Amino acid sequence: MKKQSIKNLAFVAVAGTIVSSCTMLKDLDYTVTPNPLEMHGDSVSVTVDIVFPPKSVNKKASAEITPMLGETALKPVTIMGEKATANGTVIKFKEGGKLTYTDVIAYKPAFENADLNIGAVVSKKGKVKDEVGPYKIADATIITPFMVNKDFKVVLAEDQFERVTPQSTFAQINYAKGKSNVTTKELREDDITEYQDWLAMAGENPKVAITSINIVGFASPEGEEDKNGTLSTDRAGTASESYKSLAMKAENESAAGMTCNTSGSGSDYPGFKKALLEDNNIPEDEKQLIIRVLEMNKNNPDKIEEELRNMRKTFSQLDREIFPLLRRSEITTNYDLTGFSDEEMKANSVSNPDTLNLEELLFCAGLYDDLGEKLRVYKIAESRYPEDYRPSNNVGAVLYMMNKVSEAKSKFEKAAGIKDNPISSNNLGAVAGVEGDRSKSWGLLNQASGAGSEVNYNKGILNIQDGDYGDAVSNLGSDASFNKALATMLNGTPSSVAGIIDGSADADSGQGFYLKAVAAARQDNMSDVVSNLKSAIAKDGKFKAMAAKDREFLKYFENAGFTAIVK
Repeated sequence: MKKQSIKNLAFVAVAGTIVSSCTMLKDLDYTVTPNPLEMHGDSVSVTVDIVFPPKSVNKKASAEITPMLGETALKPVTIMGEKATANGTVIKFKEGGKLTYTDVIAYKPAFENADLNIGAVVSKKGKVKDEVGPYKIADATIITPFMVNKDFKVVLAEDQFERVTPQSTFAQINYAKGKSNVTTKELREDDITEYQDWLAMAGENPKVAITSINIVGFASPEGEEDKNGTLSTDRAGTASESYKSLAMKAENESAAGMTCNTSGSGSDYPGFKKALLEDNNIPEDEKQLIIRVLEMNKNNPDKIEEELRNMRKTFSQLDREIFPLLRRSEITTNYDLTGFSDEEMKANSVSNPDTLNLEELLFCAGLYDDLGEKLRVYKIAESRYPEDYRPSNNVGAVLYMMNKVSEAKSKFEKAAGIKDNPISSNNLGAVAGVEGDRSKSWGLLNQASGAGSEVNYNKGILNIQDGDYGDAVSNLGSDASFNKALATMLNGTPSSVAGIIDGSADADSGQGFYLKAVAAARQDNMSDVVSNLKSAIAKDGKFKAMAAKDREFLKYFENAGFTAIVK
């Protein structure tokens, strides 16, 4: 904030003929806030408080005052004596008065090193008597918000890869009517020999770890319910013995030594209904009649058998085609399967990518630090799984990291077309931010809720560009970054800048040192201004010319220690 007297601008002296004839402007003070002017949200706001002392404005005179920012005229304002015929703010002759002038103008690059000047056209009785000025009243313009890093962040869609996954395999032993013994013929059936082969493989494969063996015995619905309950339990027991025998023949001692969880399920009515509906030889009307019998007598199993036996022809068909399927024990072997190792996946992605499923491909791409290799694997996933949005999104993310923004945008649009998802919305919002379309970027980021912390970080960048520094501090989160330090300073806490920068990736960068120098200037700490500027210029010579014209350092422009650095 800076005050000057109009006397110091020789306003009265230049307008001497007007003053002597109409005593329009004798003496006044003004205060420009801020001084130097500052750019925020792409605009420059100007506030000038002008104080008119008593007897400074001729009752019949007026003056149109026009501030000029460089070569750009701001809106004019008219002051007038209490008996003047103009339209404007009346300043009484005896009391004097005060005028607060405000204007907001879109920033132009020419404003960076411009001056705020003021001039006036003095009139009396509608006739121009003199023109005064222009005179400098403030410096312009601080443009520190333009330092924001437009490092909008994209999000990689996550894989659902699990290296160890629960699996199960199934085998079934069938029995004769009313029997629970396992015949030698049954153990020679293809599904049982295949199960024995699986047990042999499991014993030799370190990636297969059997976790449990569950065996359930069943009986067909005919016969007394109590007997069927006992029969199904007996069948589970004999199946357990057969399992152990199969494991021993497979030379899988670990599996043979496991305790089987056995249980009897009694009469298998659910299995009966399912097999009935799948049988193509029984007429549909008879199927529906049988189902009604089951539903009406579900609490009276013996009644079900009685009703079924009354349907003699149908019961005979059931006894031939359905019931034998229900006299069984089911052996469910649960195991953990360990997938490919990291190195196996990487090798397969090169030599045999078809061995990798979608989740493995997405995970495998993340194993590479090299962006080219990441891109290669994601492209394989995109080609093989075009129905999933994640590969296209991730191809786009890697292209973005490679600064191929246009290509990345195309992939993000493709991913969003496959499935409307918040991750691709964030990524398209990042592209819009890089392209300078803040309105579009805001719209997309507002659709990206849940995509990750990157969304808020990206919003924080837009907040800085919009001049909303408090929101920027909040959205940029707790992680130290250059933008977080910048937003914190712009929000009025320059004392926190050094600590944030020192904890960020810019602790040793030119822009990090430069921002610390700006923060030091805002705290009137000349020694830190000098030391940080020296470090910034040592990192990148561009900061010398930048500091020489930066209005953040205006108070040091005549300081020998400062000029020795920037000249």
